[in-house]
Amino acid sequence: MSATKFLAGFIVGGALGAVAGILLAPKSGKETRELLVNSAKDAAQRADETVKEIQSKADSVVEEMQKKGDEIREKLQNLLDKKTESAEEPA
Repeated sequence: MSATKFLAGFIVGGALGAVAGILLAPKSGKETRELLVNSAKDAAQRADETVKEIQSKADSVVEEMQKKGDEIREKLQNLLDKKTESAEEPA
């Protein structure tokens, strides 16, 4: 299961649960609307925080992969340079 699908399911499930709980609670219309607005704001804030966390982790992974790629490229270049030097030396 991908992280995106899990995150989407988590957010949708949480939102549906919150709405169902609010709608089934014995409160006045005004109180229910306030709860819905507050719940929506909280859900949006949690989703935003989760997206930022995932983005931060993705940025770290990309940065690490770039470092590894640079190291591999440098090692390959050194090997090619050595190979070229040995081929150019007279026998």
